[in-house]
Amino acid sequence: MAALSQDGSHAPDVVVEPLDLTARVDEALAVQALAFGLTDDEIDIRRYIVLRHLQNPGARALGATTEEGKLVGFVYGMPNDRSHWWSTVVEPYLRRNGTDGWLDDSFVITELHVHPRFQGRGVGRELITTITDGCGLPRSILSAIDTESPARALYRRLGYQDLAGQVLFPSAPSPYVVMGAPLPLRRAN
Repeated sequence: MAALSQDGSHAPDVVVEPLDLTARVDEALAVQALAFGLTDDEIDIRRYIVLRHLQNPGARALGATTEEGKLVGFVYGMPNDRSHWWSTVVEPYLRRNGTDGWLDDSFVITELHVHPRFQGRGVGRELITTITDGCGLPRSILSAIDTESPARALYRRLGYQDLAGQVLFPSAPSPYVVMGAPLPLRRAN
C-alpha cells in the first residue's frame, strides 16, 4: 500500500506494512531520534521501553519502508490498560476534565515517527489510519507535545480532539496534551 502525499497523490517509493519492530528496533529508534531529536542516552532508554511494550497483548507495529527496504517511518500501539504507566500518569488530568472514560476501550498510539525527509507526504497519515483500522476498538488515544505542530494538525484532521492539556510526564522537558478520536479515523483532508 503506497503512502499519499498532501495533495492526495501516491508516494510510490514508500510502502506501509506490518513491521517486526523487535527485529528492527534500532532502525526505528534512529528514525525517532531524527524526527524527535533524541540523545544516545534517550535512545538506549527507549529501546528498553519499546521492547517491553511489544510484549503487551494486542501490541502492533507498522513500518514505512522505501523500495530498497529502508525504514523511514513507524507506528506502534496497543489496547490501553489503566495499569500501564502512561495511563497512570494521564488519568488524573483526564479525570479533571471528565474525559477519563477514554482510557477504556481505546487503542493507544504509543509512538509515531517519520523521517524528516519523508514528512508531509502522507506517510504518517497512512501509518496511523492503517494501524487503527485493524485494532478492533471503538476509539484511539495518544499524547503529543502540547504545542501547535504539524503532528497535532494531522491528528486534528484525522478527528482527534484535545482531552487534557499541560500533562506533565516525569523527565519530559515540555508538557503534553492527550488527544482522542473515534474510530475509524477521518480520511478527508
